[in-house]
Amino acid sequence: MNSAAYKRLTVEQYLEIERAADQKSEFYDGEMFAMSGGSRFHSTISVNLGREFSLALKGRPCLTLNSDMRVKAPSGLYTYPDLSALCGEPRFEGKAEDILLNPMVVVEVLSPSTEAYDRGAKFRHYGTIPSLKEYILISQDVPSVERFVLGEDNQWTFTRVEGLEGFLEVSALDIRIPTREIYANVTFAPEDVQALSDQDQRRPR
Repeated sequence: MNSAAYKRLTVEQYLEIERAADQKSEFYDGEMFAMSGGSRFHSTISVNLGREFSLALKGRPCLTLNSDMRVKAPSGLYTYPDLSALCGEPRFEGKAEDILLNPMVVVEVLSPSTEAYDRGAKFRHYGTIPSLKEYILISQDVPSVERFVLGEDNQWTFTRVEGLEGFLEVSALDIRIPTREIYANVTFAPEDVQALSDQDQRRPR
């Protein structure tokens, strides 16, 4: 048994390994954490989001970046959001321009293995990014889009859009995306959609 103390990686060591790797890994506090691959519908939703954001921002000085773009939070987390977007001049760490520092919007497509992390610790890490104004979570099991918007009081406000007839309003970028387009080519189990509908009908009006 090797009794040697575990040696934590430096950021430079992580980036050297990561840039040569076939699989993406997050990095925090000296450790690398392999990221799992996405499902069929996770991938479909991610592509749909990238297309709709890019179309909505076409002709404007804005960027839509997919999960190939690494994002760094001031907390020290290096990670790969499913989508990040900003208007204005992007800022990067280092000359490689593969570590974005100033996203205005971050989107994660929820998976069973990552949902708790995306809602909890990862959100807290993202919350340390000064430029971030909106954090959006997309369910792949039911048509449900959750949005957290940072107000002038530095508090997050939560809203949810359910079903395929609504719109995702992204006020930080001044765009509006139909949820039907987010979920194009995605199918849902009828019982899950019915449960969502029943839940909505029980809500106070």
